[in-house]
Amino acid sequence: MNAFRQARALGQHLVVGVNSDESVLQAKGFLPVLMDSERQAAVLGCRFVDEIVPASPYVMTAEYIEELVESKGIDYFVHGDDPCVVDGRDVYEAARKAGRFCTIPRTEGISTTDIVGRLLLLTQDHHMGHLVDQPSPVSKQGVFASKQSNFLVTSQLLRAFSGALPGQKPGKVVYVDGAWDMFHCGHVALLRNAKALGDLLIVGVHADAVVNQHRGSNYPIMNMQERVLSVLGCRYVDDVLLDAPWQVTREMIATLRISVVVRGTICDTDVRDADDPHNIPKEMGIQVELDSEESLSLAVIAQRLHERRSDLFERHRKKA
Repeated sequence: MNAFRQARALGQHLVVGVNSDESVLQAKGFLPVLMDSERQAAVLGCRFVDEIVPASPYVMTAEYIEELVESKGIDYFVHGDDPCVVDGRDVYEAARKAGRFCTIPRTEGISTTDIVGRLLLLTQDHHMGHLVDQPSPVSKQGVFASKQSNFLVTSQLLRAFSGALPGQKPGKVVYVDGAWDMFHCGHVALLRNAKALGDLLIVGVHADAVVNQHRGSNYPIMNMQERVLSVLGCRYVDDVLLDAPWQVTREMIATLRISVVVRGTICDTDVRDADDPHNIPKEMGIQVELDSEESLSLAVIAQRLHERRSDLFERHRKKA
C-alpha cells in the first residue's frame, strides 16, 4: 500500500501490473497465497491506484515494456530500492536500459517474510491445536521468532495517507467497524457496498488488545498502526476512527452523526460475548447487515498457509 502511495506521488496516473499465478510460479517456484482475482480486487481497491494490468509477467521483456509504453502511455516503471532478481537477472533490466526506471524507498520494518512468519506461528498455535504438545516443524527461535512488528508509523506517514482522503462533507454517514486484519478483497467489497448506503463512510479500527480479547490466539496478525494504514488506503473510505470502541453507543452515534451501522455476514473478529456490540444500532433501527460478496477471510488465508507451511518455512528461512 505504501509503495503504491509513493509511486503515485511520482506522477498523475498509476498503472499497477498484477503478476499472474503462472508468472509467479515460474519466477519464484511457488504459487501466491492469494489467487489472481483476489489480488487484482485488492489492488483495485487502493485509492492510489488508477488502473491495473491483470496477468502481468513477473519478468518484463523489452517488447512487453514497449507495448505498455504505447498502449498505456507509461513514462516510468517503478520498484522499491531492494533488488528484484530472477535467475541472476534484474527483472527491470530492460526498463533501466530504456531510461524508464525509477526506485522508491522500501518500506522498512515490514515484509512478506515477516507477515508469513506471523501467520505460520498462528497456524501452529491455533489451527493445529491437537499438535500443540508435539515437536514443532516451525521453530519459534528461528526466522519467525516473533510476531511483533518493527514497522514504525510516524505522524508524517499518517498525514501522507490521510491527505488522500476526500475530507468531511455533509450527508448520510455510514459506520462500519472491525479488525481489518490482513486487509484483503473481502474487506474491499464490504467497504464498497457500505459506502453505497450513504455519502460518508467512517471505518472503525479496533485496538490490538480488543481484537485479541475477542478473537484469541495471537490475533491480530497486523498491529493497529498497520491495519489503520491499510484502511486509510482504501478508495471507499472517507475517515477512520482509531481505537474504535467495541460497543457502538448512542453517544458515539450522536457524536459522529451516524445514520447507518453496517456489519458483514463474514467477520474476522468473532462476537463471543453475550451482548452484541451492535445491540444499540439494532434497537435504533439503523443496523444493516450486508452479504459478504467474497468468501475470503483471515481464517481462509491462514488455512492456505497451514497446508503449505513446511515449504513456506523452508523457503523463507533461506531467504532470511
